[in-house]
Amino acid sequence: MALLNILHYPDPRLKNVASPVDEVSEEIRKLLDDMLETMYDAPGIGLAATQVNIPKRLIVIDISEQKNSPLYLVNPEIVRQEGDTEMEEGCLSVPGIFASVDRANQIEVKALGKDGEIQEFTADGLLAICIQHEIDHLNGVLFIDYLSEIRRQRIKKKLQKQARQTM
Repeated sequence: MALLNILHYPDPRLKNVASPVDEVSEEIRKLLDDMLETMYDAPGIGLAATQVNIPKRLIVIDISEQKNSPLYLVNPEIVRQEGDTEMEEGCLSVPGIFASVDRANQIEVKALGKDGEIQEFTADGLLAICIQHEIDHLNGVLFIDYLSEIRRQRIKKKLQKQARQTM
């Protein structure tokens, strides 16, 4: 397995819309494993392929405390959503920034698993939030896109300043 480079805002590649995966091949399974290792190392609870500059509809998630319950989603789609909730979110591509975002409280998801088999399930709470956040990435949307333009500009300036300081 290998650690992948996570793109950081305002990298324009984060706005790329991911393409569907035709087949869950050995190459895709290896990529999912590399994404999971990268996510754990970061550390985070979710990672979309677009965040590592791979424009494919792939997501890995693990919200367990022990980091031993990975969820692999290939070509995920939300087929139903209900309720509203607001939760503070962060993002590996927008490090150190947190903000409350309105999301659906419960979602029904359809995706292929790492084995290539169709899986359908209902998610709520943190898992539902995480799945919605990561699917947004696949569609070129960041959680900060839900914030005001002024707040986004402040975040952009702050992250650019941090990047210059680490050079």
